[in-house]
Amino acid sequence: MTPDRFFTLMLLLTSRDAVTTPELASALGVSLRTITRDLNWLRDAGLPVTAHRGRLGGVSMLPGSGPDLTRLTPDERDHLSLTGLDERQRAEIDASVGSRRALSKVAAARSRRVDELLPLTDVVHVDSRPWRQTPASGTTAASLIGAVRRGRRLRIEYDSPRASGPRDLVVDPYGLFAKAGIWYLVADCSAVPRMYRLERITTWKEVDRPRRIREGQTLATVAAALVDQWEQHHAIEVSATIDQTQIERAQRIFGLRLVPDDHEETATGRKVMIRFLHLEDVRALLPFGSAITVHGPAEARAHLRDLATDLARHYAPSPTPGDQHGEDDQFVGRSRGDVSV
Repeated sequence: MTPDRFFTLMLLLTSRDAVTTPELASALGVSLRTITRDLNWLRDAGLPVTAHRGRLGGVSMLPGSGPDLTRLTPDERDHLSLTGLDERQRAEIDASVGSRRALSKVAAARSRRVDELLPLTDVVHVDSRPWRQTPASGTTAASLIGAVRRGRRLRIEYDSPRASGPRDLVVDPYGLFAKAGIWYLVADCSAVPRMYRLERITTWKEVDRPRRIREGQTLATVAAALVDQWEQHHAIEVSATIDQTQIERAQRIFGLRLVPDDHEETATGRKVMIRFLHLEDVRALLPFGSAITVHGPAEARAHLRDLATDLARHYAPSPTPGDQHGEDDQFVGRSRGDVSV
């Protein structure tokens, strides 16, 4: 459980008499299995969480055992309501100081336990950056947050990989959106919602006009619709079996694009479906080697076979003058088992 999800869960439990696990899962955007695991984690940590069955039942916390928010200023409450960000991401939008101040007040106000448990902030640390991440270029979240909070229209220069060069765009921003460790500007462009990666915004400036966003739309609703649109419109859905030892790694890499089949699991492997936007994107499966077996579609298997063939040929040693078999036979012998398709 991330520290951010822990605090949000605590607020939900202490602000209501009882709440069902489906309600908690919906509020936190996680599965029922995850929320059950989180609640068990709270019990194991010594927090007085109770569950009651029945039509009027639900999960609750003993009165007076949750965080005391009465000492917080409105600005500090605003910082704590900003869920889903770790310490690094809060620092990227200049929110870390206010968040730490609010958390320190909450921690100081909590009653001390007899067994003197160490504070969670002392024993849990989260860093959402991928391993060996290339330093980000382009616009930073901290530089853009002020303009976004002022509710101004923006003129941006956006270097899209699908365009021949940077484009000059005028957008009406809803706000900043952090997804899988990457910052996006969510904005309407000619009344059409878009997500722009900050690292691809080469320059920007405020336009002396207030933003004009669509009535009834918020950052949360627009971002959710864009994410759903992206996840539901993929050209390739790959069926595969992944070795149990590689499941966690695959989930970290593919995120929500990987959908496990709960009914197809053995001691050695698990059946999954992975969505890709383009056929070329299936090359992301190559690093798994023989730990993944692709069942279909046929074009995905064929493309992986071609990619593996090219890779093996690239690293095959050059034939010596006395070699009777030639380069092709050397390659065939070395390419077997590189990727199981």
